[in-house]
Amino acid sequence: MHWACRGSSISEEAEAKDTGPGRGTMLKNMSTLKYNHLMKIQAERRLLLTGTPLQNNLLELMSLLSFVMPSVFRPYIQPLQSAFRHSRHTAEVSDYYQDQVSRAKEIMCPFILRRLKKEVLHQLPRKVESVKHCALTPEQSELYHKEVELGRKEMKNGRGKELVKSMSVLTQLRKAANHPLLLRSHYSDDVIASMSTEILKEPEHRDADATLVAEDMAVMSDFELHNLCVRHESLVQYRLSNGLIKESGKLKYLEKKLGDCKEQGRRVLIFSQFIMILDILEAWLQLLGHSYLRLDGKTHMNDRQMLIDQYNSSDDILVFLLSTKAGGLGINLTSASVVVLHDIDFNPYNDKQAEDRCHRVGQTREVEVVRLVGRDTVEEDILRCAQQKLKLEQDMTAGSQLNKTDMASLLGQGLKL
Repeated sequence: MHWACRGSSISEEAEAKDTGPGRGTMLKNMSTLKYNHLMKIQAERRLLLTGTPLQNNLLELMSLLSFVMPSVFRPYIQPLQSAFRHSRHTAEVSDYYQDQVSRAKEIMCPFILRRLKKEVLHQLPRKVESVKHCALTPEQSELYHKEVELGRKEMKNGRGKELVKSMSVLTQLRKAANHPLLLRSHYSDDVIASMSTEILKEPEHRDADATLVAEDMAVMSDFELHNLCVRHESLVQYRLSNGLIKESGKLKYLEKKLGDCKEQGRRVLIFSQFIMILDILEAWLQLLGHSYLRLDGKTHMNDRQMLIDQYNSSDDILVFLLSTKAGGLGINLTSASVVVLHDIDFNPYNDKQAEDRCHRVGQTREVEVVRLVGRDTVEEDILRCAQQKLKLEQDMTAGSQLNKTDMASLLGQGLKL
């Protein structure tokens, strides 16, 4: 049963024999309107189904347990919130903190039934996971270190809220770690000024203001500006060379990887969180002459199943490009046996969902999952963040007793991300 709450459509008197939201994920925050509406339903039994009971911190898990058995867990919410909100920089953890961690596991064990694929699907081929730390190209490395210096200055002297500044700096560093063309370094302000004048020769821009056009161009990345030049004949002289599209440490690795997969008859899913990276990957695949399909958030719902069927039925298509969110749920792509996560998510469960597009019932080959990480970049910190979250979930649901020191250290460092 999937309850849909809109506004205040569920009254306090609503009753049901069984309450079971279709996805437990929607109940991980006790402060949401949906959570409070569903709590008002008087039900004899409550059941939650979720593949990711814990994604970011233990409070999410307590939210689920509080929904299932409110009379049992509500009294523990306040003390557990206090225990689980210690700073990640806390050097020493109090006995109370450690006791609460142990108590949390003792409380939840009777109410959680956990089944992994490997326990119930014995015929499923194994999944081999690896992390590839890709060295940046010389140009990419230089650009990355420039962004590091700019970021330091911005954090020190910039205005505005700290969180906004931090996210802006982080975004720029992630761009540099993934591909230089996601930033603007090849198109100088002088070149943009010339382009803004030249483009006025195009019929659709004849009445535009060159100054305003230049302002719009100034916030574009190199790849966006290159595509603008590709679309307009008046800007043909400003197009970038095709070689620059290949100037990425990750693409250097992928070029060899795809060649090997093609020789071995293995097909590949490439996931990215970012539309522009998918755009670059698409242009890169065209340069290499590899056949591919693409599915992202902009793909019409009516076309999605057609693309999936086309890929599964045609061995000639080597690569399927997918956005991590749009292509990570409800899709069966067992015709592929290699998954490449071009850029990892802060939430490792989004990546896990993406992996399972081909590691599922119907798969007959061993599945290889490769995570690409820019070496000596902020992506290595993101990877550590994701691994801490995975370890937290594994430790809290493990059958054996927790190591208190290990768990306390993990909570202190990883819960408040």
